[in-house]
Amino acid sequence: MRVPSLLAVAALLAGAFTAVPSAAQAAPGGPPGPTGWASVGEGTTGGAGADNDSVHVVDTRAELIAALDNGGDPTAPKIIQVRGSIAGNETDDGRLLEAADYAPGWDLNRYMACFGPEGTEWRDDRHFWCGEQRRLRVTGSNAQKRHIQLEVPSNTTLEGVGDDAWLLGVYLSIRTGENIIIRDLHLEAPTDHFPSWDPWDGEQGSRNARFDALSMVTGSRVWVDHCTFTDGRYPNSRAPEGFHGEPVERHDGLLDMEDGTDLVTVSFSRFTDHAKTVLIGSGDGQGDKDRGRLRITLHHNLFEDTQQRSPRVRFGQVHSYNNYFTGSTDDPDYPLRSEAAGGGDYYLGVGLESRLVSEYNAFELTGPGASSDVVLANLNGHQFTDRGSWFNGRPSDLNALAERKFTDRAAAARAAAAADGHQAADVAARVGHRGQVVPHPERRTLQRRAVRMAPAMPERQTVNEPARVRVEERGALAREVREHHQPFRPRRQRRRPADQSTHELGRTAAQLLVDRIATPGRPASTVTLGTELAVRESSAGRDRT
Repeated sequence: MRVPSLLAVAALLAGAFTAVPSAAQAAPGGPPGPTGWASVGEGTTGGAGADNDSVHVVDTRAELIAALDNGGDPTAPKIIQVRGSIAGNETDDGRLLEAADYAPGWDLNRYMACFGPEGTEWRDDRHFWCGEQRRLRVTGSNAQKRHIQLEVPSNTTLEGVGDDAWLLGVYLSIRTGENIIIRDLHLEAPTDHFPSWDPWDGEQGSRNARFDALSMVTGSRVWVDHCTFTDGRYPNSRAPEGFHGEPVERHDGLLDMEDGTDLVTVSFSRFTDHAKTVLIGSGDGQGDKDRGRLRITLHHNLFEDTQQRSPRVRFGQVHSYNNYFTGSTDDPDYPLRSEAAGGGDYYLGVGLESRLVSEYNAFELTGPGASSDVVLANLNGHQFTDRGSWFNGRPSDLNALAERKFTDRAAAARAAAAADGHQAADVAARVGHRGQVVPHPERRTLQRRAVRMAPAMPERQTVNEPARVRVEERGALAREVREHHQPFRPRRQRRRPADQSTHELGRTAAQLLVDRIATPGRPASTVTLGTELAVRESSAGRDRT
């Protein structure tokens, strides 16, 4: 047995991190640019400066492909506006392709039968059709990839127009492209018609889908803003049943960044109803490509019913602040069951040589067996720090949780090495290996007495303006409330915690955060979360008296 590489690393770093200057830029006369890593150096301006011939409005797959080509000059500055829904499986004549169109004769049940009833071993001679199904899975997968994969070139702004701009089952890819903005879009994850099964992946095997909603491979200077990523109409509960009674996983990632991708900011976006959500760094063996890169900022995003990888980081320098994470242990489609509850789900994954800085995030988990254990998983990492984050409406010491998980992981690795007769590697403290964070004044707590201290949630048009903490008296705050505020409506009714009073204030702050995410076209507002929370609390107080 190989000793996990974790044994080469040491005690968890939870100290100060070195900061690098912020250099947010925007096109002259245009909207503000991003904050965080996408603002460093030249900044990220997308298609700013595009001439009139390079501004495209599209509502079909064919038109989108033509716009990305930009008249034969794909890397020239261009702005592409998406109206309505565009399907990745759409043909030029408007038909929607199915599995039988990509690979006539393909049968998922026959393919699975070739692994035996428990999915333990593939044999071509198990059934007469096994050889054919193996070939059809490969050719069908390649045909689907060629059709649904659309590559975004450099110097592009790809944006939705209105509230109903969707990319349905499009495998949107950035491959070596730089200076790209993607915003105001809903992305429904592609459904892989030809997922593979690997009996050697994990204790019971694992099914692997191929296509992400958005994939970045060696991309640089990318800003994803006010987007929604979801499994949408095809949750796991609608998938065929696979081995061990589990649904067939037909989705890969919602947003994956790998192979040296660098200088990315993801802001004000929703990630919802998905298993493998955000992957940063594709493998422990990719250090030659990823070391010194994968510098990524995640701020003011909603992660709802995302079972894993929100994000999962290898090698990268990742700053996650003012995000809201929520889920349930008994969700019918995407239950979150942490290691302590007998599962393997988590919000933040600290992987090999990653440097993950968490600030003022709000985590929530409801249902039987819910605990803060779900917040973090140690996946051979040793550098993590948090400040100001909350779990279920209360401050939570995530640094202590991270240290415990590191210690447990190291102990398990030493025990495995001893059982295998190997010398355990020295576990000595590392020093001087610090992460870098791009500072920005928006880093504020979501829930430190949320009525009096809560971040402003500007619309996309003002996303670069620093959030300001309101500390005025409630009467003054109440006068600032605007009529256009719309209450949050969850996707489904959730089971509430038994002690409602200990959670409600933090939940209200989170609901207000959700209101402000992914709502393009909504009028700009100067109302802060503190303002609206003050009014809600005062109204609730009147109702109780």
